[in-house]
Amino acid sequence: MQHGKYRFIVGFLAVPLGLYALFVVWPFVQSIYYSFTDWTGLSPDFEMVGFANYARMLDDEIFWKSLRHSLLFALLVPVVTIGLALFLSFMINVGGRRRRGGPVISGVRGSAFYKIVYFFPQVLSIAIVALLFAFAYNPDSGAINSLLRAVGLGGVQPLWLGDPDLALWAVMAVIVWSTVGFFVVLFSAGMASIPLDLYEAALLDGANRITTFFRLTLPLLWDTVQSGWVYMGILALGAESFAVVHIMTTGPGGPDYSTTVMVLYVYQKAFRDGQAAYATTIGVALLLVTLAFAALVMKLGRRERLEY
Repeated sequence: MQHGKYRFIVGFLAVPLGLYALFVVWPFVQSIYYSFTDWTGLSPDFEMVGFANYARMLDDEIFWKSLRHSLLFALLVPVVTIGLALFLSFMINVGGRRRRGGPVISGVRGSAFYKIVYFFPQVLSIAIVALLFAFAYNPDSGAINSLLRAVGLGGVQPLWLGDPDLALWAVMAVIVWSTVGFFVVLFSAGMASIPLDLYEAALLDGANRITTFFRLTLPLLWDTVQSGWVYMGILALGAESFAVVHIMTTGPGGPDYSTTVMVLYVYQKAFRDGQAAYATTIGVALLLVTLAFAALVMKLGRRERLEY
């Protein structure tokens, strides 16, 4: 009987695991292999060059800039996004004041409307969001500088994407704006599953809203927060940062490589410069950074599971 059960499990998993190995694992293996060659990506002919690409990468100033920018994306964007989403979710679900004749625990007025507003950016593709903000950041006719002029701050007219000191922060703000709504809905669903009796008991014991959030809501949502942190970090290291930087910035990646991130640098080396082998080398470094980030978050975020 047991033999038949294991045979069924193996048979059930064989096809999905085979597809995963073919379309996910094998490309990674190929990338690592090509990183030891001089392949251009255009010609089928290439030679093994050993660690020459890795030595070149370690001496590449632009690579180190892109690595630094990617690490900023991975560290700051998830913290700001998840922190803001937790605050908004808490206010929507349990942060409101008690109204006459209403429940003791409730969200702020209009919480259902706020959920729709916060989730709206998820309806738009990241490419459309990037284009909209590229127009908004325009120093002459953009909405942001026009608003500053309208409120009497005409002397404060940043170049935004044209300023090497501001461009990276402006790009990160777009990613936060476009993704925070998803986590608001995700955390709201988690908070809605927490029994209201726990909040009422905490309030009766004299706990205020801040104490309730840190001692009750956050511990019970920690597994969701940790998963969201890893997911957001991977997005910031990969597709989200590439799309926003590629569409919004000059170069792209400018000015003066001030917004170049690793995934964009991989794209430029592979498809603009015809250096596919070197691009895969940077891709291997990006893979290691992503794995290290996920492992670090899982390690630091490990705590005893709470149940209710």
